[in-house]
Amino acid sequence: MYSCAVILAAGEGKRMKSTTPKVLHKACGKEMINHVIDTLRESGIDDVDIIIGNGAEQVKKNTMSRNVSYSLQEKQLGTGHAVKCAKDFLQGKKGIVAIFTGDAPLITPDTVKRLIAFHKEKNYKGTILTSIVENPYGYGRVIREENGEVRKIVEHKDCSIEELKLNEINAGMYCFDIDALLGSLNNLSNNNAQEEYYLTDVIEILKAKGEKLGAIPIPFEETMGVNSRVQLAEVEQIMRRRINHKHMDNGVTILDPNNTYIETDVLIGNDTIIYPGNVIEGKTIIKENCVLYPNCRIKDTTIECGVTIQESVILESHIGDNTTVGPFAYIRPESVIGKSVRVGDFVEIKKSTIGDHTKVSHLTYIGDAEVGENCNFGCGTVVVNYDGKKKYKTIVGDNVFIGCNTNLVSPVKVNDNSYIAAGSTITEEVPKDALAIARAKQVNKEGWVTKKALKK
Repeated sequence: MYSCAVILAAGEGKRMKSTTPKVLHKACGKEMINHVIDTLRESGIDDVDIIIGNGAEQVKKNTMSRNVSYSLQEKQLGTGHAVKCAKDFLQGKKGIVAIFTGDAPLITPDTVKRLIAFHKEKNYKGTILTSIVENPYGYGRVIREENGEVRKIVEHKDCSIEELKLNEINAGMYCFDIDALLGSLNNLSNNNAQEEYYLTDVIEILKAKGEKLGAIPIPFEETMGVNSRVQLAEVEQIMRRRINHKHMDNGVTILDPNNTYIETDVLIGNDTIIYPGNVIEGKTIIKENCVLYPNCRIKDTTIECGVTIQESVILESHIGDNTTVGPFAYIRPESVIGKSVRVGDFVEIKKSTIGDHTKVSHLTYIGDAEVGENCNFGCGTVVVNYDGKKKYKTIVGDNVFIGCNTNLVSPVKVNDNSYIAAGSTITEEVPKDALAIARAKQVNKEGWVTKKALKK
């Protein structure tokens, strides 16, 4: 049976106190609404429509890559009104529509699949997700018939004293027969405490027609919506725990999951060990048998097998097998580091290629350079790639030894098997097998201190 989905995402989110639409705030590195879209797709629902309103253009900009459609809710008059705005999307479709909210990113694909399957199996016209909670204050209550079917949903402000005692709450997530839903939307009324059109009233409308309606209780954490920064942090914590547990189940050692921050799209190979304080972001791929010591930040980077990283930042780069990085290294975007390379403390590499087995051990800057294999950079080496107006490239061949405190003034080429003496400033090409010395001759002036009366 055909299934589609509608995501409610038109709200302003005043309690967030932000110029960013609420649904675009991120949890574990991804916008909340994109979490919901990806969950729906993973559960097998491809046709997704987003109800937009506040910050509509921003929401479009951040979701259009996911191939969704949009319906505009110009005035926010309640959830029922929001779904009315999706009539054009639903018109002519036969089957099931699932309705979710863009600020509740913890819903899982398994729950979405279970909702759809339960709805089909029982031949319901409407099915809702619910949760059983100890303190249901503020939530709409689910009123059931004796046979377990749903009679109605009552918003908290409209509950009677007896209804307030119930602890099964509406999660705000639904599944409807499309024809049944469309036939009910025109009968919605705003005669309630909020003067809004409630989607929950569709349940009562369908019930009055003699239709069957069901509900599935699910863990409360899956239903959690975000209305404030505090709630966003709570959702982030739950999502981070799920992510870390998934990696540990897959064979990754995470020594302190409560202090390890891994975003949703990160892939990590088994037998990798991650110490506390690591932040791993974006589309990062970390392969097998790596060790990440505390306090690294890695973003959109591929790290091959057997790599060790200590207290370093690596952005949008590639690190080869068995390389060591850090402590306190900074590898900037578009860098490619080869196999068995040593990138040591206080080394910065920017938009450069470093060949296999090369050592850049400490206090060195390499920018816009192409470096060969088996090279050694002495302490304090600087690739001088910027003249104040333009960036230039430096090429270093294989088996080059560069002495301490060397400046390579780009554009310049250092050919294979050459040596550069410590303290040199290289401005011209260094031939193959040559020793380059580019420093002033030492001059000792005897008696100069006494003559200048500087002696203590």
